Amino acid sequence: MGFVTDLLSRPVRVGYMNGIALTVLVAQLPKLFGFSVRAESVLEGAVQFARGIADGRTKVPALAIGCACIAVIVVARKLAPKLPMVLFAVIGATLTVRFFSLGSVISVVGAVPRGFPRPSLPPLSASLISDLLVAAAGIMIVAYADMSVLSRTFAGRNHYRVDPNQELVGLGVANVAAAFFQGFPVTSSASRTPVAESAGSRTQVTGIVGALTIVLLLVAAPALLRDLPTTALAAIVIVAALRSVDVAELRVFARVRRSDFLLSIFAFVAVVAFGVLWGIALSVTFSLLDFVRRAWRPHDAILGRAAGVKGYHDVTRYRDAREIPGLMIFRWDAPLFFANADTFRARIIELVDQRSPKPRWVVVAAEPITDVDTTAAEALLELDNELFARGVELAFAEMKDPVKDRLERYGLQQKIGREFFFATLGVAVKAYLARHEVPWTDWDEPKISE
Repeated sequence: MGFVTDLLSRPVRVGYMNGIALTVLVAQLPKLFGFSVRAESVLEGAVQFARGIADGRTKVPALAIGCACIAVIVVARKLAPKLPMVLFAVIGATLTVRFFSLGSVISVVGAVPRGFPRPSLPPLSASLISDLLVAAAGIMIVAYADMSVLSRTFAGRNHYRVDPNQELVGLGVANVAAAFFQGFPVTSSASRTPVAESAGSRTQVTGIVGALTIVLLLVAAPALLRDLPTTALAAIVIVAALRSVDVAELRVFARVRRSDFLLSIFAFVAVVAFGVLWGIALSVTFSLLDFVRRAWRPHDAILGRAAGVKGYHDVTRYRDAREIPGLMIFRWDAPLFFANADTFRARIIELVDQRSPKPRWVVVAAEPITDVDTTAAEALLELDNELFARGVELAFAEMKDPVKDRLERYGLQQKIGREFFFATLGVAVKAYLARHEVPWTDWDEPKISE
């Protein structure tokens, strides 16, 4: 199922990460200010946070410690980027709470239960499995979608590649292992991943060290986190979330391709408004619709011969390009399928009717046409009949063999005429000139002096 990640375009990934960053930020701000809120959405969380500020629920010691942690991490990252300042911030915040006895004033993590869960088979029954199946499927989809976007995003950011199938294998093994230790469902984390990256994580060794540290904490030092303030954790996550925001890439999208900018903004809004699963689903759907839109109305061109340049080129780009009398060379830069087949047919008829006198041949430069479905095949047959009624013959050049094989199965090669399928545009032009006497002198290639 790793191939599904191919649908996660860069604008979707950037919009997703920006949306997750805002979601995490809104969730952590109340903790930074020393209070908690209950909210089912980002908007509700923002409203509850603002209401908590207005009601005077802010705890100054918590806010001071949280802001100090942010300052330490941000400043130290610029002055001493190799030092583990996240760890120093946590230690400093813990010592501050213990020294000033703030454990009863602000929220702290508290001591964790001692011991390590023994491996055991979870209690399973037919009725329990049927009850859990739908929920488990939902968790699976969310976990898969979240991990896929995060892995592709951080791989692109740090210039390495990921194998999505192997990622899913790892995710499955981790969940099976967690089941035997009474663990929660396992997936990637949109907050902890940026935290790990900001702390200097670069390889899977981070996970091993983290797991061993947690085991050591549970077995040997469960009280170590007793005085760790939650505002310090919120500060760490907030700094990491802000680093995940990619405004620069949005500027690039806005400058080079407006549709990608709009797609990224849509993904951002969808994730914030509807959550991870629906946000990704809607963004991918919107992305596919945008692709169909571009293929629905692709670029097309009339080709001519420009002096000193090999091949045949767009006459609107090469102003000095000459067209061969009576021959219209037409290029369509997209596959032919149900959505654009009639547009293709109508466009050629429109160009033919605009010309006086009408061309004798229309040659389709078919190299960009990578596929022809049955609807498009029907449109090609209609086009051939309409051109024949106008005294114009239809031909194709540079058509790929797999596409030509499809036309053979559709019976189009026989109906149009196999003699009107040419390997190159040059061969098609020579065939036209051999059949019709028209005044035409091709340019000579410049000789290269030795």
